[in-house]
Amino acid sequence: MNHRGLHPPERVEEYTARGWWTGETLDELFRARVAAAPDRLAVVDPANRRDLVGTDPRRLTWRELDDEVVALAGTLLRHGLGQGDVLAVQLPNTIELVCAYLACWRLGVVISPLPVQYREHEVKALGAVAGFTAFLTLARMGERELAAEALAAGVPVLSYGTDLPAGAVPVDGTPADRETVEAYAAAHPADPNDCVTICWTSGTESTPKGVPRTHHDWIAMSWNTIDAPGLTGDDVLLNPFPMVNMAGINGMFLPWLRVGGVLVQHHPFDLPTFLRQIAAERATYTVAPPPLLNLLLARKELLAAADISSLRLIGSGSAPLAPAMVRGWQETHGIGVINFFGSNEGIGLLTAPRDVPDPEQRARYFPRYGVPGITWSSRTAESIQVKLVDTVTGAEITEPGVPGELRIKGPMVFPGYVGGERLASPFDEDGFLKTGDVFMIAGDRDQFLEYVDRAKDLVIRGGMNIAPAELEGLLAAHPDVAEVSVIGVPDETFGERVCAVVVPVEGATVTLDSLVAHLRERKIASFKLPERLEVRTVLPRSPLGKVLKRELRAELGKGA
Repeated sequence: MNHRGLHPPERVEEYTARGWWTGETLDELFRARVAAAPDRLAVVDPANRRDLVGTDPRRLTWRELDDEVVALAGTLLRHGLGQGDVLAVQLPNTIELVCAYLACWRLGVVISPLPVQYREHEVKALGAVAGFTAFLTLARMGERELAAEALAAGVPVLSYGTDLPAGAVPVDGTPADRETVEAYAAAHPADPNDCVTICWTSGTESTPKGVPRTHHDWIAMSWNTIDAPGLTGDDVLLNPFPMVNMAGINGMFLPWLRVGGVLVQHHPFDLPTFLRQIAAERATYTVAPPPLLNLLLARKELLAAADISSLRLIGSGSAPLAPAMVRGWQETHGIGVINFFGSNEGIGLLTAPRDVPDPEQRARYFPRYGVPGITWSSRTAESIQVKLVDTVTGAEITEPGVPGELRIKGPMVFPGYVGGERLASPFDEDGFLKTGDVFMIAGDRDQFLEYVDRAKDLVIRGGMNIAPAELEGLLAAHPDVAEVSVIGVPDETFGERVCAVVVPVEGATVTLDSLVAHLRERKIASFKLPERLEVRTVLPRSPLGKVLKRELRAELGKGA
């Protein structure tokens, strides 16, 4: 893949002329923060870092963070990485992950962050798509030996930690020659149209798809998550989402990089630790999945024992918000909930309290950008084009109450998948991104979009996307499985859990333990493993033979 000049020249020219793309780079944003307040606190490790990776949590100023970024950049250079190379990174939400992004962007290296739950099965598949030049990880996390697992990728492995396996190169934090790093950066200037990240989206296919992004579209996208909560350099951002996709990168990391303030990391999610961090760090803004916000309202004793007085706003999304929940946080605690709907590819819809004060409307609706006479507080509202399309006829839908696929166009949309020439185009003939998500026009002035359903069959467990097709393909190879369909069923804690609906081979008995053991042998990520089994004699199907997952979800969701 060519990692330079991803967007076509005519798009760059148009969006730059309109002021939607500024020509800035992400490294320039970081340098500006260091110059503006070098001795202010910048980033804080997870409070449970010792339990997570075996070392004590740290707190770095912007100057100290820059020193560590330069040190890591020097290490990457010494081991042959440079502009256009792809570095796979598998790290938890620690300061090291922050440094990895910033060091790559200093050198022009493309960073491809992988969820720590991924194992050999996923790593090999993604490496084959993106062409990893090297792999950065740590020796172990909990019981996992990440560096040893990373060696399966077949590329050089750089690792934090001690007692590394043979073949892994230690990253020891040795101070780098700053002049060498800066000389390299000066000799290899970044173009804002260069690729800076390759994130991964499960989609509905078995093989995850690589989503490349440039300085241009990341920076344009980040204005949404800066403007909605009205972030400034005085804010303390508590980030519980892994910085591997849109939620963690654009929801927290990039806004912090633009405005400053303090980024407090959290990993893995642990409610008592999360509440203690809000109080101890005086967090002013955080993000949380809807089930957690519902749970906290229902279990009043949890919040009664916590000090959340510093919080101004909470962002939430990835699943429909309950109006009662949004109203409860606003009326009981004085905290507004921002309703987000986003994707790695570039969907950027959000409903903020300043635009929609009524919590009932804010829970149900998103802005329908472009409606005459309606203005929105986000500075990207004028640049986003949205439309709904009938998925059968292809006709644009302009009447309220009629479901249609959301399509979106603008400076925050990605340029296309890695290896896109082998995939169906995600864009229509007018250049709009075909999201696969179904909405309807709503509101007294047709100013809103109301979410209807996921056209794609993703299961979203705890904010992590799981592609049923991948699991179905693996489970179909089980000797006792004749047919299988994988769906998500509602869960109070994680939003959804994975349920396998199986038709056994005649005379065979299928158990959940046997399915899980079968999948573990394939070394897939643990979060994808089914947690519920339903056995059927037949699967419901349409006249064309397609499994009717909607019927399964309706039936099995009732008892959840």
